[in-house]
Formats: sequence, structure tokens, C-alpha cells
Amino acid sequence: MEVGFLGLGIMGKAMSMNLLKNGFKVTVWNRTLSKCNELVAHGASIGKTPAEVINKCTITIAMLSDPAAALSVVLDKDGVLEQICGGKGYIDMSTVDPETSCKINEAITSKGGRFFEAPVSGSKQPAETGQLVILAAGDKALYEAAIPAFDILGKKSFFLGQVGNGAKMKLVVNMIMGSMMNAFSEGLTLADRSGLNPHDLLDVLDLGAIANPMFKGKGPAMLQNNYSPAFPLKHQQKDKRLALALGDENSVPMPVAAASNEGLEESYLYTPYLKYASTRLLRRLEAWDWETWIFQQCLRP
Repeated sequence: MEVGFLGLGIMGKAMSMNLLKNGFKVTVWNRTLSKCNELVAHGASIGKTPAEVINKCTITIAMLSDPAAALSVVLDKDGVLEQICGGKGYIDMSTVDPETSCKINEAITSKGGRFFEAPVSGSKQPAETGQLVILAAGDKALYEAAIPAFDILGKKSFFLGQVGNGAKMKLVVNMIMGSMMNAFSEGLTLADRSGLNPHDLLDVLDLGAIANPMFKGKGPAMLQNNYSPAFPLKHQQKDKRLALALGDENSVPMPVAAASNEGLEESYLYTPYLKYASTRLLRRLEAWDWETWIFQQCLRP
């Protein structure tokens, strides 16, 4: 199977590399074309535009940063819509709001193409090891055609019905995750400030009722000041905002998620942190007494 892949960020690069390593022919595109080089070295072809990728491939996957990017790749000049037609399928695995996903679906199907959304649960390491959880919704026949690729990319795929349901599920998952990371960061900071060994806290959590892979995997790195990005803070905050909007739309009060979002927005004071992992919240908390000083450092050229 030859697959197109649009977007080679942290997730897209790892996912397309997995497809290549497992025998798929892959044609890639990225706004910054130099990001294609490593994949080309492993056998990928380059499409100069999204339209060129669509023209070449029967199925094309997109993994983009936000709703604006997802729409732009489809609707702009040299975009997906210029070449999509009957017999071709488009799969958007980006994390977007349901409305954006429905707009993309309408645009693709109006040209005779097939579409489903498939955002994922998991960040850099699961993407690299093919352990993502895939949340698909839309064209069932296209979903079934994509299962060989999904078997490489993820450990489990869910088909959730109509377009929009995958986006909703992903926003709910990321809303819960973001709130957990806020509480986890506060707990580690409180343990340290009150004279406890935060490493002991990690052990206690791992043996108790709230043990989970995220705390187990992220905690040691956080205590070592390792904030290399697997899920950048700016994307976590974007997802939290979209989840809160979904709550407003459905009249669901979410005070915990709203408070968590305030913590993420506070981190915007520390402009250089936006490229780091969402776990950088811990450093924000530890530096709280130095807020003015750090903000001044951020304003330096």
C-alpha cells in the first residue's frame, strides 16, 4: 500500500517512519521541506505540495498542529481539495474540534473523496513504538481499508461512528490528562517544598490506586529537569481550550478543567517554555516566587 503523509512534526515524523520500516511506500510533505530528509533517507518520496501527494496516493494521512493548519492544508492553493476525487481517501489524525473535522469532511466528500478523522491518544514514544490508541470516526469502508496501516501505528483502534465523535473523544481524553498533569505537578512541588523526597512520592503513587503509565513515565524525567518535548505545552493548552468550548456547547460545567487551563495560560508568561513538554508546569510552580524575574528574562532579545 502506498500512503501519503502530510505533517512531519513530533508525531507525524515518528508515524511515517514506522510505516516505512514496516514495508509501506510513503510519500511525505511538510511546510518545511528539510524535515522530509530523514524520511527520504529511509525510502520515502517527497510531494512538493499536499495536492501532489493526494494525486499520487490512494490514501493520505494528515497529522497537523491545530485546526487552522488542518483547514489550510485542505482548502488553500495546492491543497488537498485540488486533487481529491472518487477513489481517494483522506484521514485527518490531527487534534481539532468537531466543527473543524466536519468542515473538512464536507469539503472532501463534496469532491467525491472519502474521509474519516482519527486523532490519537499517545505522544512521542507511543508514536515511535507503534503503541498509539486511534480514535476513528467517519467513512467505515475507508477505515477498514486503513486497518493495515493502523495495525502498524497503534495498539488499538476504535471506530466511534460519525465524523466529530473522534474529535470529541480526543478532547475529553486530553482534558482529563491535562488536569492530571496539573495536579501531579502541584503534588511534586508540594512534596519537595514540605521537606519530602519527591522520588518517594513517585513510588507511593505507583503502588496506589492512582498508579498510571503517565505518572510513571513522566515523573522521573520531571525530577531530572528533562523537558524535551513529547507533547508541547502550547498544544496541551490548545486542546484544553477546545475541550472547554465543547463543555460550553453541551452545558457541562468543568471547574477543574477551567482551573487547569488557567495554570496552562499562566505558563504563557514564560514564553520560551511553550516549545517544551507540558510537564514543564512543574518548573513554573517551583519558580512561582520568581515570577517577575523570569518574565523579565523572557522579554530579553
